[in-house]
Amino acid sequence: MSETSPVPEQRSYSRLLVILLVVAVVAALAGLVWSYFLASRLTSAEAQVASAQAQNQKLAAALDETNARLRVTSETLGHSLGLTQQQLEQRAQELLRRQQAQAQQLAKEHAAVQQQIGAVSTDVNGVRTDVGGVKTDLNATKTQLAATEAQLQSMRGDLGIQSGLIATNAHELDILRHMGDRNYYEFSLRKHRRQAVSTVALELKKADPKHNRFTLVVFSDDRQILKKDRSLDEPIQFYTGKDHLLYELVINSIPNKNTIEGYIATPKNAPVPVIPSPGQ
Repeated sequence: MSETSPVPEQRSYSRLLVILLVVAVVAALAGLVWSYFLASRLTSAEAQVASAQAQNQKLAAALDETNARLRVTSETLGHSLGLTQQQLEQRAQELLRRQQAQAQQLAKEHAAVQQQIGAVSTDVNGVRTDVGGVKTDLNATKTQLAATEAQLQSMRGDLGIQSGLIATNAHELDILRHMGDRNYYEFSLRKHRRQAVSTVALELKKADPKHNRFTLVVFSDDRQILKKDRSLDEPIQFYTGKDHLLYELVINSIPNKNTIEGYIATPKNAPVPVIPSPGQ
C-alpha cells in the first residue's frame, strides 16, 4: 500500500491564504478611501477655522482702531473745550438729566392739555344741553302760539261782513302781527280830540266803562262815519280810499269815561299812513 500525499491540504491552506490576502487588500483600500475623505473634511474645517480666526483678528484690529479713534476724539474734544474726561462725563450726565426733566415737563403739559380738552368737551356738552333746552322752549312756545291762535275769534263786523281774526289784548295782537295777514295800528283815543290813525282820523264822542259801550266818529275821504253805541271787541268796519279798501276798528279797553284803547287793521296793500299813530 502506497503513502497518502499532502497535496490537498496544501491547496486548501493556499486558498484560505489568498482569501485572507484579498480581504486584507480590500480593507486596506477602504481604509485609504476613508482616510482620504477624513483628510479632506479636516482640511476644509481647518480652512474655515483659519478664515474665522482671520476675520476675528480683523474685527479685533478694527475695534482697537475704533477705540483708539474714540479716545483720540474724546481727548481732542476735551482739550478743545478745556474739559477732562470726568468733566465730559459730568456734562453727559447733566444733559441726560435735562432731557429727563424736559420729558417730565412735556408729560405734565400733555396732561394739562388733556384736562383742558376734557373741560372744553364738558362745556360743549353743556352748550348742547342748553341748545336742547332752547329747542324744547321753542317747541313749547310754538304749541302755546298754536293754542292762542285757536282761541282768536273771527266775528262778523257791523257791516255784516265776516271779519278776520280779532285780538282782544296786546298779546293776541302781537300774534296777528306775526301772522302778517294785515297791518295793525294801535291807538289810545281821548274824548273830543280828533286823532290820526293809519290813513283816517278818529274822535271819541262817548265812553261807558260800566257797560263797555262807546260812540266814535271816523273821518275818512271827507266823510264822517258815526259808529254809535258799539261794544268792546266788536269789529267796526268801514270802506276808505280810492280803492275802496275795507278797514276794521276794534276797541279792546275802556279805562274810563274819557278814554278808549284799541287798533285799526288794514289790508296789506293799504296806503302807508302819512302821520304815524301812537305806539308805532
